[in-house]
Amino acid sequence: MRVAYITAGAAGMICGSCLRDNVLVRTLRKQGRDCLLIPTYTPPRTDLPSVSLPKVFFSGLSVYLEQKIPYLRRPPNWLQRWLSSPTLLRWLSRLALTTRAEELGELTVSMLRGLDGHQACEIERLVRWLAQEYAPDLVCFSNILLSGAVPAIKDRLACRVVTTLQGDDIFLEHLPPSYKQAAIELIRKNAQYIDAYITPCHDYADFMADYLGLPRSAMTVVYLGIDLEEFDRARQTALLGNLRTLDKRRPSEPTKLQRTENRPVWRIGYLARICPEKGLHVLVEAVEELIRRGRSVVLEVAGYLGSADRHYFEQQRQRAIRNGWQDRFCYRGELDYLRKVQFLTGLHVFSVPTIYREPKGLYVLEAWAAGLPVVQPQHGSFPELIATSSAGILFPPGQASALADALDALLHQPQHCHELGQRGRKAVEAFFHAHRMAAETWQTWLQVHTGRKEPASLPAR
Repeated sequence: MRVAYITAGAAGMICGSCLRDNVLVRTLRKQGRDCLLIPTYTPPRTDLPSVSLPKVFFSGLSVYLEQKIPYLRRPPNWLQRWLSSPTLLRWLSRLALTTRAEELGELTVSMLRGLDGHQACEIERLVRWLAQEYAPDLVCFSNILLSGAVPAIKDRLACRVVTTLQGDDIFLEHLPPSYKQAAIELIRKNAQYIDAYITPCHDYADFMADYLGLPRSAMTVVYLGIDLEEFDRARQTALLGNLRTLDKRRPSEPTKLQRTENRPVWRIGYLARICPEKGLHVLVEAVEELIRRGRSVVLEVAGYLGSADRHYFEQQRQRAIRNGWQDRFCYRGELDYLRKVQFLTGLHVFSVPTIYREPKGLYVLEAWAAGLPVVQPQHGSFPELIATSSAGILFPPGQASALADALDALLHQPQHCHELGQRGRKAVEAFFHAHRMAAETWQTWLQVHTGRKEPASLPAR
């Protein structure tokens, strides 16, 4: 079976979906599967080597210009090639391209209209290339917002189509109301041509079946997995102390704090995109409460910070300054893979208290790989992840005082904290790894393609 996996780049941002898609296809190819990762909009940013095709369809620049300038809706080949250049798109991603739904309502609806939209030539280009250069037996889209291309693919390639649902509602909820309703109606229309769906947890499958009116019976849950071999190689490098550049960035205040109070300093970590949806403000409020209780804690923060969210981040930093604990608020910036692993290995406990129902929770798996316990809100994928691993604590979403209580309980029970972290590590070793994710995904695709499954076998890590 030959599978074309079509992913969507997120401009200059490293996003969880891009990371997951890259690891999935990378692992499938290691397992000898015929799977090609095809980028759309912009080249995907990943923190491990990308296996995506060095070619971009639905170039973010092209689809925007086609939306705004009628005579560019059938550009000459030379111009189309230039507008789709990965080098140009990477450069523009750092400057101007946006993935903010508030600004993309009209374009989103046009893309979902498929061959009836202003980007029809982009769909024709993709379908033509697939037919002539790859001839897939199955096409998998990384999100349902790309479904405008599905009817043309089904008609001209006569192959099966699967869609991964992994956060589509978050984008749709930020569209202006009129565009949101139009987009949902078009998605439901396009869904008639989709054979099956893959979701990262049961909660999200149930939610999206209701949200978009999709058949729940057509959805298969495949939990995420991480590349544990790569993680452990980076972890070994960090433990050997070869990444001294990050050590130099560590401020001296926590050491002074420890020396002054003559007791251990607990490092509470956050590693995710910095934005209101991920709930950094909830964690800041919880850490402030711990400091009021006299606890010896430091908040370590890392992750992508886009220009649109800089004001939000500054509000959190100013709160720490205003209340006198700025020496315990440490922002490490956006980290590459090695430094991400080193960051995690320097923590005691981990939390990303999302406001929305997070469907994936990739950062939870990475924290577990580092042997950390997690404290997460009781919604989205987190209850399922923690029920499977017994490696964390849940608290009512949005309640900073409850988060503070949970963190405080771990602080007073270091042995229990260590045991939770070890359970998380064992859960990643046994289940939440990329080989299992890839094997289950391939089984799902195979069943959709042929109506049968291969003999059940889980490739060794």
